[in-house]
Amino acid sequence: MKRKLLWAAAGVALAAVVVIGLIQAGADTSQPKSKASTPVDTQRALAGAPAPLASLHRQSNQVLGGGKDAFDARIDSLKGHPAVVNKWASWCGPCRFEFPAFQSLGVKYGKQVAFVGLNSGDNRSDAKKFLSQFPVTYPSYEDPDEKIARSIRAPANYPITVFYDKDGKIVFVHQGGYRDEATLEQDIRRYALAA
Repeated sequence: MKRKLLWAAAGVALAAVVVIGLIQAGADTSQPKSKASTPVDTQRALAGAPAPLASLHRQSNQVLGGGKDAFDARIDSLKGHPAVVNKWASWCGPCRFEFPAFQSLGVKYGKQVAFVGLNSGDNRSDAKKFLSQFPVTYPSYEDPDEKIARSIRAPANYPITVFYDKDGKIVFVHQGGYRDEATLEQDIRRYALAA
């Protein structure tokens, strides 16, 4: 009798894990499709960006080291412009599903808003492979031990998007993945551009 109860409890626990995973992934089992613009279209769209934002575009799709000091220096260099920092990992399903929105909106708002990636809890090789499938117009900083993430109030779950105002102050932290591009764009307008 005890063994049957244990098996039943294990089955319920497994079902709960599957349901939670589907909810976090939006219950969508289809694979996301890249929304990367062609290099020519991207270059044309971002031409004339202010120098601090253009410096991000020159490092597009790169995975940068340097730890918290390098990340903090970059955020400081962006003062005067609002910033959106997206914490992601190559193994994170919800990250994968929201990345096409960051691809598209990184181009659309790249002359007004600084976009920066934070590749946390991951390794460089997997991150580069992921970015080859979903290229973005900005770099991502390596954060394997999540020291940077903790410093910007991005706890251990994935993904997390942190919005900075033009003075370099955190104004909003969105936990979990964006289910669609329109919701991310609404937050960019509300927390980055209106701040």
